[in-house]
Amino acid sequence: MRFNSSIIKPVLGAAILSACGLSFAQKAGDLIGYIGVASINPSASIGPLTSVGPAAPAFGPVTAGATASIGKTNTTTFSALYMFTDNVGAEFTVGIPPTMTVDVQLTSGAHPGAATAKALFPSATAKYFFNTPSDSVRPYLGLGLTSTSFSSASANANDALVSKLAGTSVSLSSSWNPIYSVGAVVSINDRWSLNGSVNYVPMKSNASFVGTGTTTTGTLTINPTEYVLRVGYKF
Repeated sequence: MRFNSSIIKPVLGAAILSACGLSFAQKAGDLIGYIGVASINPSASIGPLTSVGPAAPAFGPVTAGATASIGKTNTTTFSALYMFTDNVGAEFTVGIPPTMTVDVQLTSGAHPGAATAKALFPSATAKYFFNTPSDSVRPYLGLGLTSTSFSSASANANDALVSKLAGTSVSLSSSWNPIYSVGAVVSINDRWSLNGSVNYVPMKSNASFVGTGTTTTGTLTINPTEYVLRVGYKF
């Protein structure tokens, strides 16, 4: 039997192109694990502080008009992405809790490192991927939810005023917050990929500071923007 090469060549060419297309990731049924680094950049402020207790009259004028800032911090993140369709996936992310340092400006002056706390914010995000699985670069948009909690909160005992204001205990309330995400995945080969994203989380926490003869409360706005770069492996 003789084969017609004019038929075989186009068929082989189409098969090769199809195989090359399938070598890139993010298609229905894929499970991709990621590890990476996140740079967390808060845009912090603190609302009016209210003090109660025997020493409240003395602290009221001191805390009036207080402002706060939180320095940027980095952490390692781990996530898993599952693709329900060629364009829609869901990602679950956890990270090593980073330490956030709160600087406070009072009428008495600046109080750097007034308080610190570790933040834990696991998240679940739905993502829509543009282009097709055969494309090596796939931008995406994401919308998700994070549960934010804080631990190991403490005041700077070396700052005399901060110690009086919050030396006994510091606490920050937990909250649920939305996540808005934009990013892109760049496929290296059938298994490996790079994932870069920018995430914004509008976030507030009720802060409570217990000190010498007073309890002071206020709302701490954190609103971090996260810049994330990760390496992914498709299982």
